[in-house]
Amino acid sequence: MTNINCLNAISKVGLAVLTDEYKIVEDFNEADAVLVRSQDMKEMDLGDRLVAIARAGAGVNNIPLDKCADKGIVVFNTPGANANAVKELVVAGLLLAARDIVGGVNWVNENREDPAIAKTREKAKKAFAGYEILGKKLGVIGLGAIGVKIANAAVALGMDVYGCDPYLSVQNALNLDSKVNIVKTNEEIYKNCDYITVHVPLLDSTKEMINKNTIAMMKDGVVLLNFARDLLANEADVLEALDNGKVRCYVTDFANEITAGHKGVIGMPHLGASTEEAEDNCAKMAALEIMDYVENGNIKNSVNYPAVDAGVCADKARITICHKNVPNMVAQFTTVLGEDNVNISNMVNKSRGDYAYTILDVDKASAETAKKLQAIENVFKARVITK
Repeated sequence: MTNINCLNAISKVGLAVLTDEYKIVEDFNEADAVLVRSQDMKEMDLGDRLVAIARAGAGVNNIPLDKCADKGIVVFNTPGANANAVKELVVAGLLLAARDIVGGVNWVNENREDPAIAKTREKAKKAFAGYEILGKKLGVIGLGAIGVKIANAAVALGMDVYGCDPYLSVQNALNLDSKVNIVKTNEEIYKNCDYITVHVPLLDSTKEMINKNTIAMMKDGVVLLNFARDLLANEADVLEALDNGKVRCYVTDFANEITAGHKGVIGMPHLGASTEEAEDNCAKMAALEIMDYVENGNIKNSVNYPAVDAGVCADKARITICHKNVPNMVAQFTTVLGEDNVNISNMVNKSRGDYAYTILDVDKASAETAKKLQAIENVFKARVITK
């Protein structure tokens, strides 16, 4: 039996995929695996029995990734599961910014007591007329699962779309509409686009990528959209640009005490992935990732260990080892197995930065063998999975 603790409310659709071999427990310290959404785990004590954490969503800044890796805890996320929900909200943001729909709706609410509103609206509407997005240039920075969907949707709406992503995957490239213009640098987007939307992870290299220097490169009257991470933009610089007219509108899904109510800001309360469908999709993917790791040792969509898929074990047992990416590790593993007269029928070893992961399919495996492997220097966690 594998114990799973839910640190946040997790969709019942996701929990429904768990078989009878899994039990939901209330005590985090009793958990073998964890399902989490927004709970901050950075200061939590991670016990030795914990083997996996799955984030029902894309962002993992609430999880201590290196700390988990050093304890042999594989951390998963669910990229793409909420992509459609975010895409639809970004498209809504484009239209809200273009047509000043918010201003128009506010005018109606403010004048709801006017008995002649049906007439006065005809004079008032010109203040909220806005612009069409047809033929306008949209720059999409980051062509992951979400960025690709947004680019394709914008093409369908008649926009001239430019995309930039130095890490564009083959799969995402294949899914991208052929009319999307791929450029090599963000600067090309900054200089040429009427609308710019960012869809990149929050890293040291992307933090405050929208700032006074990059805004200075942009066209006058540019519209900025941020539905990825609040810290991707230096909001003080954005507000200054709104005040001086350089930026026409800033649409953000991360309304805060700085941006809320500021002229030119359309702020939302982090609605991007909050649809019922997105929460269901994320929870289901997270649960399936944990099940495949617990039962087969396979790693898919991890953010701190390499992707490794050895399928289903065809031998008597499978040994999985989370370890440091240093020389001579595999040789030490095979030495231990040889001393215990264990035959290896299949082996996979992959690395990611400072960390590596090895799967060994064997004709037999005992708890004692696992202990010997665990005792090797630079091994973080060794598990035996039996049929």
